[in-house]
Amino acid sequence: MKISHIIEHLDAKVVWGEEHIGRHVYSACGSDMMSDVLAYVKDQSVLITGLVNPQVIRTAEMMDMVCIVFVRSKMPTNEMIELAKESGIVLLATDKRMYEACGKLYAAGLIGNAVRK
Repeated sequence: MKISHIIEHLDAKVVWGEEHIGRHVYSACGSDMMSDVLAYVKDQSVLITGLVNPQVIRTAEMMDMVCIVFVRSKMPTNEMIELAKESGIVLLATDKRMYEACGKLYAAGLIGNAVRK
């Protein structure tokens, strides 16, 4: 699924990375616990979270994620936006709650990632 389709499905705003919304993502992870995110397979994924701190960007970078969606109208800080720019990670924001955002993307065909055992 292209990031541009995620924007449409979630009625999301591009916070940073407009020039990269043609990128594809192949799976998604929804969590506010970065330790749980680390349990997911590396892949060009989207992270859906309500957590707003620099660790979110660092975790997404470490896991080779290409996009982060902030739910519940949360907005990243300027520091987070700068980190995302350095890493080339697209930042989106939506007023949807995490459950709804994950459900909409899943229904649209975006799969979850398998948990490492």
